[in-house]
Amino acid sequence: MWPTSRNTLLFVSPGGLCGAEWILAAYPFSLGGLPVAWQLSARPHAASAMTEWNAYFTAGVPYEALADLLVVIDAREAPDGVGEGPETVLNALAARGWYRNAARPGTTAMAPGFSCSMSLEVLPPLIEDADPRPDLVGWQAWAEPAPGEPYLWCASFSASVPHGLVASFAASLASQVPVARRTLPESTVDRLSVILHS
Repeated sequence: MWPTSRNTLLFVSPGGLCGAEWILAAYPFSLGGLPVAWQLSARPHAASAMTEWNAYFTAGVPYEALADLLVVIDAREAPDGVGEGPETVLNALAARGWYRNAARPGTTAMAPGFSCSMSLEVLPPLIEDADPRPDLVGWQAWAEPAPGEPYLWCASFSASVPHGLVASFAASLASQVPVARRTLPESTVDRLSVILHS
């Protein structure tokens, strides 16, 4: 059985190594001033009560990116990512037109228009990982339509999340395939191409 303190487990991988939990009602903490809504976790073996890594997402994260990440997690044989490095994530973003930050080309990429970013940096407080060392780095992603505007959403991956899994999330996030939306955040309307369907 998957250990959960909130009894809101919504997904467990077939081997019992990964799980997804809706935690918004518990409001455990926030990222970028937004409450965390989803927590994805992995453990080294099915009998383990301790998770190896965690990923956290606020409610506004594009659901396509989260769903694509769950599909990749579900298909993986094991939750580890031997041989993958940060370049895996940065290459996935660059292949979809994102730019590397000139000051931090080995750790940070930004969407065209600079409204969304991903960066490998020191983790914010309360991000849990099996590695207890302080000052660990993990991938952070966020959407900020314009400098100084409130974040639309944030995501944080603990230090032990395999770079290949983060790259899957990044590739989906950076996809230029049109997505269906009923409402648009007001601060993003002038940055989007809108196709109306009747």
